[in-house]
Amino acid sequence: MRKIALLGSTGSIGTSTLDVVQHYPDRFQIVAMAAGSNIDLFERQILEAKPELVSIGSEELAKELKARLSGKYQVEIVWGMEGLIQVATHPEANFVMTGIMGSVGVRPTLAAIEAGKTIGLANKETLISAGKIVMETARKHNTTIIPVDSEHSAIFQAMQGENHDEISRLIITASGGSLRHLTREESKHVMREQALRHPNWSMGAKITIDSATMMNKGFEVIEAHWLFGIPYDQIDTLLHYESIIHSMVEYKDKAVMAQLGSPDMKVPIQYALTYPNRMSLQTETLDLAKCGTLTFKEMDVVRYPLLQLAYDCGRVGGSLPAVLNAANEVAVARFLRKEMSVVGIEELVHHVCEKHQVIYSPCLETIEEADVWARREAEAFSFE
Repeated sequence: MRKIALLGSTGSIGTSTLDVVQHYPDRFQIVAMAAGSNIDLFERQILEAKPELVSIGSEELAKELKARLSGKYQVEIVWGMEGLIQVATHPEANFVMTGIMGSVGVRPTLAAIEAGKTIGLANKETLISAGKIVMETARKHNTTIIPVDSEHSAIFQAMQGENHDEISRLIITASGGSLRHLTREESKHVMREQALRHPNWSMGAKITIDSATMMNKGFEVIEAHWLFGIPYDQIDTLLHYESIIHSMVEYKDKAVMAQLGSPDMKVPIQYALTYPNRMSLQTETLDLAKCGTLTFKEMDVVRYPLLQLAYDCGRVGGSLPAVLNAANEVAVARFLRKEMSVVGIEELVHHVCEKHQVIYSPCLETIEEADVWARREAEAFSFE
């Protein structure tokens, strides 16, 4: 049985993971789970999943949660970063699903790796900020990391049974997000609500905005570099509006392996939980005849400058990708507070990355210091 520690239970990955677990109670069990601040949903999830240990964002929320659960369900409650690490290293868990958002996922993921847990990685910021450290730690502890992002899961599946040395390139597909039919000039006037309407996927606000700016695709390029050990020059991106082909792998003989399916995050989540096996999943069957046409367009890095910036930061390495991630997190938060336009996100992130003095081969503490510096600079940034 998979005994699961779930980080980020109230987010889109977390709720989808709980849906999968609910359908197979004889195969999966939640033994520990963590959430941030959505205490109403977290309370309902605890009462349904009945874990042994839970963590929430702050001590105040932990006290409130304890009061809410009194007389309903007795469970150990912890909080903050230490709480996340306790959940990630729960002694009964043999699988950790990291659905938490942001660079806060780095330390609990490293702790889970060091504890020998199998990792279902849906927290891309962990590899953006500290990819070298994370992958070296995974190799040292012989830990399996199974990608959960739909694009990286597709690549992972297309690599099964193949010689990885024979890969010529990875092709990561992108829907184009909610603003794909707008020019950069038109996107200057986009309001928060329009940017949050993704045409294909139901996701959290932050990743939906990242999809609109193509920053999410840039992060996926960096993540793919670390997950699969492929140089940046051999990782391409391709616009594919329908989100049916989730990504592809081209081999030296020019054969291209693609993983297809209807847009549903439960597919890569369940695959990570059951790997190397597959189980039945109640989701929409892909009907290519009904789809009719699959659309592809060359990626325009002038239209999406953050994608090019991600390639550039990834190639430089060191502390720069962590700065890229932190600046973008703040920029998106400021956009969602209606302090700037979509183009403003691009300007802010470029400004912070250009100002940063790169530290090569940083330790984890140095990466965290760069993260703090970038957030401070991004919050202070003002438009002329």
